[in-house]
Amino acid sequence: MAVLEIRKYPEEILKKKAEAITDINEDLHRLIDDMVETMYKANGVGLAAPQVGVSKRLIVVDTSPREANQSLIVLINPEISDSEGEILSEEGCLSLPGFITRLKRKEKILVKGLDRKGKKIEVQATGLLARALQHELDHLEGILLVDRISPLKRELFRRKYLKAKK
Repeated sequence: MAVLEIRKYPEEILKKKAEAITDINEDLHRLIDDMVETMYKANGVGLAAPQVGVSKRLIVVDTSPREANQSLIVLINPEISDSEGEILSEEGCLSLPGFITRLKRKEKILVKGLDRKGKKIEVQATGLLARALQHELDHLEGILLVDRISPLKRELFRRKYLKAKK
């Protein structure tokens, strides 16, 4: 296993819609293992393949350090099939270091996809797990946290962030 480089805003791959995975093979299993190791090393609760430079519809999520009765979830080609309610909460992103904002997300969701063996699975989620899944699914669509805030806040963030990177 290896720790991969987490791509940072404004890298182009973070703005692209990820491609569906059609072949579950050894390379994909290696990518999953590397993504899991990378997520844990970065103290994140989720990671999407585009965040490590791979434009594929793959996410890993583990909220167990912050929520009881949770464990690692690997989802290939995930999609939300049902949702309800709304909740406002703080959110950050490994691709936007130091940026935290408050966002509305669905309170409860049902996500369908494949596990690492290619078996169909469903994940019902609330709380941090629901938020993390929605966040990672956004990455698969090329959507970042800054895309979900007002244009004024986005421009202020962009200027401050790019100035700090210099």
